[in-house]
Amino acid sequence: MRGDPNLRAIRLDDLTALAEEIKRYCARPEAGFVRASHVSNARRRMPMDQLATIYQKACLTRLHGVHVLLFNIGQVPEPPFHGLKTAELWRTELTPPETPSALAVPVTRWLSGRLQTSDRAESVRHSRDAFRYFLRWLAQSHPDIDAMTELERRHVEGFMAHLHEHVNARTGRPLTARSRYTYLSPLLQFFRETSQWGWSDVPGRPLLGRSDMPKLPSALPRFIPRAELDRLMQAVEGLEDPHQRAALLLLRWSGARRGEIARLTLDCLDAYPDGYPRLRVPVGKTYTERMVPLHPQAADALRELIDAAKAANAAARHDAWAQRSVRYVFMRRGKPMGRHFLYEDALEIACHKAGLVDGDGNPTVTAHRFRHTVGTQLAEGGAQIQTIMAILGHRNAQMSATYSHISDPVLKEQYEKVIAAGGRIAGPAAEELLTSRIGEDTLNWLKTNFFKTELELGHCLRAPAEGPCVCDLYLRCSKFLTTSEYAPRLRARLAREQQLAQDAVGRGWPREVERHNAIAERIRSLPRRSRRERRVRP
Repeated sequence: MRGDPNLRAIRLDDLTALAEEIKRYCARPEAGFVRASHVSNARRRMPMDQLATIYQKACLTRLHGVHVLLFNIGQVPEPPFHGLKTAELWRTELTPPETPSALAVPVTRWLSGRLQTSDRAESVRHSRDAFRYFLRWLAQSHPDIDAMTELERRHVEGFMAHLHEHVNARTGRPLTARSRYTYLSPLLQFFRETSQWGWSDVPGRPLLGRSDMPKLPSALPRFIPRAELDRLMQAVEGLEDPHQRAALLLLRWSGARRGEIARLTLDCLDAYPDGYPRLRVPVGKTYTERMVPLHPQAADALRELIDAAKAANAAARHDAWAQRSVRYVFMRRGKPMGRHFLYEDALEIACHKAGLVDGDGNPTVTAHRFRHTVGTQLAEGGAQIQTIMAILGHRNAQMSATYSHISDPVLKEQYEKVIAAGGRIAGPAAEELLTSRIGEDTLNWLKTNFFKTELELGHCLRAPAEGPCVCDLYLRCSKFLTTSEYAPRLRARLAREQQLAQDAVGRGWPREVERHNAIAERIRSLPRRSRRERRVRP
């Protein structure tokens, strides 16, 4: 383009200028015709604008490869990237070009402020897309509104109704609650913050509240069952690409997030004092590094990649999360490997080998399910909440407690006792009887006193060491009432309690004496209480 034969003189400005020339050329109407002479017959039937787009993408991809090469040999210090990265490029596309100035200015100011102070440019991009969608809907539904101060609650309600009724053209289904939440969340934050700051070009009060947000369902972790996990890991071990195999092994044994594994550095692997491997997980979603134990199988696969990356000696890149230059493990030809290649492509191969596909042939296991599996196995193994938090990198205990909910041992134990066992035996001594752990003395006592401890609805199997029981609570109920018809039964029960009290005296069981005497005194008082209640009854 410049006519300079000295390739050592190429700098980033030259690459940027060539990229702009490529875009200008592909915008010309004859660009698609030129491209059509170099494509297959199937693509020649495509519209010319689509052919021009394909041509532009192919040229920019090759130009990006040149940038990667020049960066790795040190000729261009700026690292190659895809997409918009600078604040200047963001500001040019924050709002639709046809948006009135009084609507675009406060939105642009708020998004630009977030871009300068926010932790992630990706979050700003989601907010930008949400405002684009809202402003386009506003231009179609209320074209008379040309200032943010003219917005009212009814306009926002109309937008929420539109989101609820809108059908996605790609899927043919209504928007999910998560999608509607993604569109409304930036608007909620914008109206709340700008009204608090006292901006004069926005509504004076928030037009959205927390109660307006869609209610998101709280799902349990989707862990991989043991049988499926064994088949899948056998297929993973047979993957030909060492990077894909190591990435899935790290997912399986570390519980780290996909982005954290893709950004592992050359110094990420060391060992505990006893020699067991441990992994340094880089700064990620929680902005905190952490050290976690790593299974030797994953450590061996990772160690091979580290040696290969050191031999390749790719140039260090600036890590936006860590805010420093680092050298990554997952690199190929000077470029960081994409997550689609490391995870999606690898899982598609492994799931087909393991037979873990649905009716359409799609894999049933996603990369994030490995993380859920690690958390579930920790909870089922009795790990503390603090341990799960440390390994998975959770910010609060509530996130880790989710895994304990699906692995609650008390819930399982009580289900087995009540439901699975069919309710055959119940009571304080049921567990000892079912597990044959009852003592010889207690067993002899039960044999000699089984019928003496008969109640109206069963027998009391309480052993002497357990203290007084509560089987006769109904005798102390304020609503319990007896009549003269029950006098023979009450006399027999009184005589039995007195006999049992005397028997307990002879055996040296003072608490048994106390219990039977208390029941006898209660039986004596029942007729007096019943007569007194009949006298005061209207």
